Amino acid sequence: MRAVVQERYGAAQEVLRVRDVPRPTPTGDQVLVRVEAAAIAGDDWHLMAGWPYVARPAIGLLRPRHRTPGREIAGVVEATGPDVRDLVPGDEVFGWCDGGLAEFAAVLEQQLVLKPPTLSSVEAAVVPVSGFTALQALRDAGGVRRGQHVLIVGGSGGVGTFAVQIAKALGAEVTALQGPGGGELVRELGADHVLDHTRDDVAAGPARFDVVVDLVGARPIAEYRRALRPKGTLVLVAGSGGRWFKGTGRFLQAAVLNPLVRQRLRVLVHRDETEDLRTLAQLVQDGLLRPVVSAVYPLEDVAAAVTHFHGGHGRGKVAVAVTETAWREVQRHA
Repeated sequence: MRAVVQERYGAAQEVLRVRDVPRPTPTGDQVLVRVEAAAIAGDDWHLMAGWPYVARPAIGLLRPRHRTPGREIAGVVEATGPDVRDLVPGDEVFGWCDGGLAEFAAVLEQQLVLKPPTLSSVEAAVVPVSGFTALQALRDAGGVRRGQHVLIVGGSGGVGTFAVQIAKALGAEVTALQGPGGGELVRELGADHVLDHTRDDVAAGPARFDVVVDLVGARPIAEYRRALRPKGTLVLVAGSGGRWFKGTGRFLQAAVLNPLVRQRLRVLVHRDETEDLRTLAQLVQDGLLRPVVSAVYPLEDVAAAVTHFHGGHGRGKVAVAVTETAWREVQRHA
């Protein structure tokens, strides 16, 4: 089968290659998925570059521990291991795994759920990890309730487009902060108010937000605290920084400040959860959530897809069409 293979750390064009590798065989409670589409996520870029360096013991000191990247997939069940209980060959599924940028992937059954029929394989592939992050930032870390006012920093990005919609589904009034090109998109997704980070000051005027979810990590914590109500909650999802720590200092600052102030300062490390995947699928079924895909590349152009993602030029998510069928579907709707 064809798969993306990475033998060392470096820039996408230098280290990502599509090669023929053995097809995996499902064992135990694994499912063999014929991958139709996959998504490019932040994890993929960090694993490719080997940043931050403090993560190297977990991801591989000198070279990637997982030779094939890719965390989010959608496809069709090809075969099942002997302990699989619910899924059968032919089921259309989506979920998360290791090694998703390949024609086939062996995935634990509990990491997959049935794909909502209203979504294409490309649309479904971009949901899991970004959807988990948005859902857990708002519902769990932020404790968002109906009637609250929520600020989403980075509302037009890969996680932000999910966060805007989920916040609305939770009954919040939503303000989205992003660049000048994202306003129309976030309004379409349900944002009640739009701020432009190039000219608007989120801390201007009286504190008005119950929850601030920072998906970018470019502004000081103090600025967001001034925008929060006295007992509001700041959720930090992203951090900026160098190759060594990549935002760790920002997270430590929040942890030190949290016991000393009335506001709640939370750092989110998302969890991959089957029940949350089902929740996301139900939101899609209910018409409350739709994936936003800014660009789709064929598998052979995966290096360009990762470069596009890292450049931050798109709105929503970047996807890879693994099969000819998925690529033709993208071309038909272009």
